[in-house]
Amino acid sequence: MKKYSSLFLIFLFSLLNIAHAMPDEGMYPLSEIKKLDLKKAGLKIPQSEVYNPNGLSLIDALVNVGGCTGSFVSNEGLIITNHHCAFEAVSLASTPEHDYLKNGFVAATKEQEVQAKNLTCKITDSYEDVSEKVLSAVKNIFDPTARINSINAKIAQIIKEEEQKDATIKAEVSEMFIGRTYVLFRYKTIKDVRIVYVPQRAVGEFGGESDNWVWPRHTGDFSFLRAYVAKDGSSANYSKDNVPYHPKKYLKVNPNGANEGDFVFILGYPGRTFRNYPAKYIQYQEKFQLPYISNLYDWQNKQMEATSINKSLELKQASKIKRKANVLKNYRGKLKGLKGIDLVNQKFNQEKELQAFINADTSLIRQYGKMLQNIDMVYEEVFADAQKFLVLDQVLASSNALSIANQVIALQKKIAESPVENQEKVYQESKTVLLKSAKDIYDTYVEATDKLLLKRILLDGLTLESKQQFNLINEIPLAKGTNWDALLNKHIDHLFKKSDFTNAQNIDQILNQSLKNFLKYKDPMMALAMQARSEIDQMNAIRKDRNGRLNKLLADYVNVSILFKKSDFIPDANSTLRLTYGNVKGFTPVDATYMKPTTTLTGLIEKGTAEGDYYLPAIFKELKQQKDFGQFTTKDGKDVPVAFLYNLDTTGGNSGSPIMDENGNLVGVNFDRAYEATINDFAWNDAYSRSIGCDIRYVLWVAQKVDHADFILTELGVKTIK
Repeated sequence: MKKYSSLFLIFLFSLLNIAHAMPDEGMYPLSEIKKLDLKKAGLKIPQSEVYNPNGLSLIDALVNVGGCTGSFVSNEGLIITNHHCAFEAVSLASTPEHDYLKNGFVAATKEQEVQAKNLTCKITDSYEDVSEKVLSAVKNIFDPTARINSINAKIAQIIKEEEQKDATIKAEVSEMFIGRTYVLFRYKTIKDVRIVYVPQRAVGEFGGESDNWVWPRHTGDFSFLRAYVAKDGSSANYSKDNVPYHPKKYLKVNPNGANEGDFVFILGYPGRTFRNYPAKYIQYQEKFQLPYISNLYDWQNKQMEATSINKSLELKQASKIKRKANVLKNYRGKLKGLKGIDLVNQKFNQEKELQAFINADTSLIRQYGKMLQNIDMVYEEVFADAQKFLVLDQVLASSNALSIANQVIALQKKIAESPVENQEKVYQESKTVLLKSAKDIYDTYVEATDKLLLKRILLDGLTLESKQQFNLINEIPLAKGTNWDALLNKHIDHLFKKSDFTNAQNIDQILNQSLKNFLKYKDPMMALAMQARSEIDQMNAIRKDRNGRLNKLLADYVNVSILFKKSDFIPDANSTLRLTYGNVKGFTPVDATYMKPTTTLTGLIEKGTAEGDYYLPAIFKELKQQKDFGQFTTKDGKDVPVAFLYNLDTTGGNSGSPIMDENGNLVGVNFDRAYEATINDFAWNDAYSRSIGCDIRYVLWVAQKVDHADFILTELGVKTIK
């Protein structure tokens, strides 16, 4: 990876002239790695082998795959990630006759590998601090909405310029500290990804939702994919003519794994954290966002389960159910954690101390005196219409048919706003993208589910308290005593009967009309989408104003907090590459209970049942009875390790991250956090923050002994003992 310009955030610390005492927590950006003493922590290889801005390093083996992290583990583009990260692709590749989701998939040769639909690989190619460029656009702008618009316009300009310089890269500008630091990342994208080896669902999802976010865990949450490119090495769509991608770097496997107390570290793409946000933001999460979304997703999953009346419908909805179940349990864990440590009041008390610090210095009073008061005022506005906005955010996503109708409206608008001479070209280019999007959406379309979920979200809007209540259907009156349930049933049945958007084949006809006819095309589902867009546009205008005010206020919040704490701040995670390190370590989640850091095959069999979340195939018990462990055992040689705990700082997006030992070798695959650690997005603490990984010894043992996928071990360079 090549380094460009100045390293982001360096100016932050040099200007403040702070002593660099790194905090205990940390998802460290690439620029901060050189400040760490990883050797003292336990690393045995040179630190430059972890990240080298001027040459190859372990960073170059990392890949973002479908929003998860993966890592190259062979010269032939083989990628290891989580089972749940490949879940949707496996479900889409499955049929009632070939249920790869249930039975697993093993491709002994490259010719047998199948397309991983909807999955792409994104590799970080380079990065550059562009804070000065972005902020120069708002030096003399004080209007909040104009400020946000100018920042967004500058970011869009930077992205456009970068992609024009090099058509092979995808550019993104990430906000590291809100309103103050911006980093340009350049990514290479691989479009052709294929499924190589996925264990059966009873392994990859053992414990189901019962064990999700729970320790002890016995889940074999791993899968193997392969990246393909055109023969000239360029990125290309799926084709039989494509060849395996040869990564610049790939990880070596340590088949001995890691044991209690061992140093380990992770490189990955953690999603979003909010630790540098004020008390009012955390209060919003606790009071509004977390309870509403978790309850909504719980209800939606029950409807999808009820409408999965045959294997085909079950496969269509499996990935949606899994994704929503994961989020709702995570949100409920966060709620429990927030209340358990009383984080909102902790934050308010910290802000009282911060205000006292400001009040003690006249120069700080001039600059930051009313900062906290102004932040609170904005969030009071947010609270006033929070419920309405939460419901509106879900409307277009609630129904697949409505979502496609909205995309058709957006395309009509895009064409109409283009110069007349370019409209045909815009239509032809854009409809190809829309057709692919529609196909992906209809792969998971179930009409009975679509009706139920759309009705629920419309009913939520109608039954809000009067000040927040909204109605997207003109035929339904907003009057007390109205039987909205019955009216909605009638309206939605009529809507789905009359709309073209309830059938995937109709989309081809809609998009293959002449330009003139397409621009005039109307549909009842589009009328509903237009009404929703009108409400959402009003909401977004209000949000933009608030975000504009918060953009400057939260930048000031970080500035003065750094001065107050006299320590470095690590920017919140934002899906960019980060490093975290620590040790394999147990913990005490509740009084008088110590959780060991490793689970084993023995525990797996103890949990195993003949059906349900803990269904376990008989072969596991047979192999245990025969003591057929191969060399993939615990230190005493009497068992096979399955999963392990470590005190690393992870969050969503770290799914699939490689867990590496002191020599930089792969010893596991990160897949979850303990329930107590779901609060990591808002606060991290060594007492309760534990992440969970699948032990590489279990991966190798299942591959060899259960699925007879010896070719995987051969490609990984693991010498086996029969």
